[in-house]
Amino acid sequence: MRPYILAETNWKSLQTYRYDIAILPWGATEAHNYHLPYGTDVIEADFIAAESARIAWELGAKVVVLPTIPFGVNTGQSDIYLDMNLNPTTQLAILRDVIDTLSRHEIHKLYILNSHGGNDFKWMLRELGLQFPEMFLCTTNWFTSMDKSKYFDEPGDHADEMETSLILHLKPELVLPLSECGDGKEQKSKIAAMKEGWVWAERKWSQISKDTGVGDPSKGTAEKGERFFRDVTQKIGHFLVDLSKTDTTNLYEDPS
Repeated sequence: MRPYILAETNWKSLQTYRYDIAILPWGATEAHNYHLPYGTDVIEADFIAAESARIAWELGAKVVVLPTIPFGVNTGQSDIYLDMNLNPTTQLAILRDVIDTLSRHEIHKLYILNSHGGNDFKWMLRELGLQFPEMFLCTTNWFTSMDKSKYFDEPGDHADEMETSLILHLKPELVLPLSECGDGKEQKSKIAAMKEGWVWAERKWSQISKDTGVGDPSKGTAEKGERFFRDVTQKIGHFLVDLSKTDTTNLYEDPS
């Protein structure tokens, strides 16, 4: 039993023990090129949340990892077989109920560990912060927390070299031989402003990628994944320690 994993602890233990920070991993269930499992985002969220929490726990932070939410926003992938979609407003309703539960049980710090690019929690936390002023709400896209170019050769953002390397490290038995993966080439928009990145529109996944991947996965290795996993979880774990020590009602430094 890992006492910082809610699904593994028990009612007897929680008769006396109390936590300060809740971690909510949030993933998605969707195609990841030909070679990675549909649960890639969930697997990454599970392992990164658990290892980050272990690091923080051993440094004295009273953290608890909630069960990972396995479905995310996949509105741009509605025609890809069994890509499971939660609309943003559905996510908001789920998140509101989670926060309400935490607040009633006097856990007033919530950290959402996001594992899916289609999820966008910032606007939700702005709204929910007004409804629950006693709560400190924050979120991270773990996949943007590090400079990936220091770990991987090929850029990408879905079933790419980074994700392939992570799953080869975490769950190699679920990865097909890389000889079977697609090349992850992305069709770019014809509109210059969108190619330059200063105008956004949702990508229609079946139109921008033949294999559902974005980024060449062929150079992925378990060794690269292990190094990246170690550094990401160390960074997040130490953030959790900082958060546990911080009075979030007195959060900002005097510039003088």
